[in-house]
Amino acid sequence: MNTDWLIVAAVTVPALLLHAILFVLVRRWMDRDLALSLAGEDPARRAWMLERLAQARRQGVRRRELPAWLERAAAGYPAVPS
Repeated sequence: MNTDWLIVAAVTVPALLLHAILFVLVRRWMDRDLALSLAGEDPARRAWMLERLAQARRQGVRRRELPAWLERAAAGYPAVPS
């Protein structure tokens, strides 16, 4: 009976860890996609928005507040005259 529990634990623990890792990665990808979608196609603005995303992470902006925070950051992009 002990080997049954050992097998269950040996399979369950890595599966839970894999799910936790995937959950964190998908959230990061979603945040990155949000920042890039607010940046548009301009490569300089995309890089700038990714830096704002990194800044938000350093400041500890809550995930619920992140979309509004990134929208404000996108609105504050320094305009370069054409």
